[in-house]
Amino acid sequence: MKDVLSLERGLSIINRFVEAKVLVVGDLIMDHFIWGDVKRISPEAPVPIVNVKNESLMLGGSANVAHNICSLGAAGLICGVIGKDGDGRSLLRELKSLGIPGEGVVVEEGRPTTIKTRVIAHGQQVVRFDKEMKEGITPETMGVVIDRIRTSIDHIDVIVISDYSKGLVTKELTRKVVGLAKKNGKKVVVDPKVKHADYYSGVTVVTPNNDEASQISGIEIDSDETLSMAGKKLLRRFSSDAVLITRGENGMSLFERGKKVCHIPTIAREVYDVSGAGDTVVAVMSLALALGASYMEAAALANFAAGIVVGKIGTATVSVKELSMVVSKILG
Repeated sequence: MKDVLSLERGLSIINRFVEAKVLVVGDLIMDHFIWGDVKRISPEAPVPIVNVKNESLMLGGSANVAHNICSLGAAGLICGVIGKDGDGRSLLRELKSLGIPGEGVVVEEGRPTTIKTRVIAHGQQVVRFDKEMKEGITPETMGVVIDRIRTSIDHIDVIVISDYSKGLVTKELTRKVVGLAKKNGKKVVVDPKVKHADYYSGVTVVTPNNDEASQISGIEIDSDETLSMAGKKLLRRFSSDAVLITRGENGMSLFERGKKVCHIPTIAREVYDVSGAGDTVVAVMSLALALGASYMEAAALANFAAGIVVGKIGTATVSVKELSMVVSKILG
């Protein structure tokens, strides 16, 4: 790991996160957690009866990316769509409590705010149910979203496209974001969805997980050779500067134009919940790139951060203190 990132360089980048400004464009989601325990099976059906102890609401989807950015001391701006409902108002309140401006959040009539409800018992997810509308946003809403992005472009360093396939991210939106970014000299980092693979041509970095990389490339990744083939194919397909494939317990693999693949081992000791780990990866990657880090340095820091959040339950975030402590421990 030390040949990828030095301790001094890693801490220097982390300590400057406060200087970075990132615009997150993507699907806004509320994560609702119901916590309890199970002591018996229902007599009505072969399902567990969960005795509810408490409930919590957390920012999810692209809102969790923005939360991760803010938890690391940086300025996070957000652009997305909610419904005219109580869940949307809750999301705006959560953003406000973190100091994230809500001006980029567009309300669309007749569209529910996406909310995922997870029932957790004894640390394990029992069931999840979603309220959402996956159909694309209206042309009128699209026009407002593009205007909000255009208004923000001079005030940010990097754009993150956080695609959860809930109706916001379309080929038209992505092309316009890429065009604005290139015109204004901004990098674009994408957390992708497989079925939208054709949307991302010309972005700066794409961060698929292992399964997504396999599906998009059409190559089953089951060895170093097939991993290399898939990574190179994705670089060509996206016409991107870099592709970062996140590989769970196998760490991450970074592919850059004209360079050898860089394999970064995982630092996670125990994995409790991978929910939101991809959000943390794009958040840290974008912050590091905003401060002039190389793709390799940014990927290494993202790997450290991901190793921290998978040890937490729920859509978690990481703090500057936590990240600095882990970097110091591993690289010191």
